Amino acid sequence: MCAYKYMSEAWEKPSSSYVKGIMRESAIKWRRNPVILRLDKPTRLNRARSLGYRAKQGFVVVRVKIRKGGAHKPRPVSGRRPKAMGTAKYTRSKSLKDIAQDRVARKYPNLKVINTYWVWGDGRSAWYETILIDPNHPAVKSSL
Repeated sequence: MCAYKYMSEAWEKPSSSYVKGIMRESAIKWRRNPVILRLDKPTRLNRARSLGYRAKQGFVVVRVKIRKGGAHKPRPVSGRRPKAMGTAKYTRSKSLKDIAQDRVARKYPNLKVINTYWVWGDGRSAWYETILIDPNHPAVKSSL
C-alpha cells in the first residue's frame, strides 16, 4: 500500500489509531491560535490531495475554528408568551462546514475556495481546513 492509503485508514477511525493522541495534543495548541490561520501544509495530506490540493504556488490551506452547538433565534420584538417565543432548540440552516467556508472566503476575497474538510473537534470547537486557489497566479494559470 502507498502512504496515502495508510493515512486514510488511520483517519477513518482516529480513536483506534495513532491520530487521536497526536490530534488531542495539537488541539490544545490550536485553541490558543487565531480563529482563521493560514498553514504551510495541510494536516490531512491525503484528504487535501483528494479534494484538489497540490503542493505548488497558488494553493493555500487555511484552518478555521468553528463554535459547535445549537443556535438561538433572535427574540421577537413584539410580545409573546414564553412558550411561543421559539428562540431555543433552533437548528442552523447551514452546516459547520459551510460556515467555515464562508468565513474563509470573506477573509481572503482574492482567492477562490476549492473545498473544505474536517480536521478535528472537541466539546466546544470544530476545526476545518479549507483549500483555496489563486486564479491569477502564473503557476495556476499555466496548469489550467
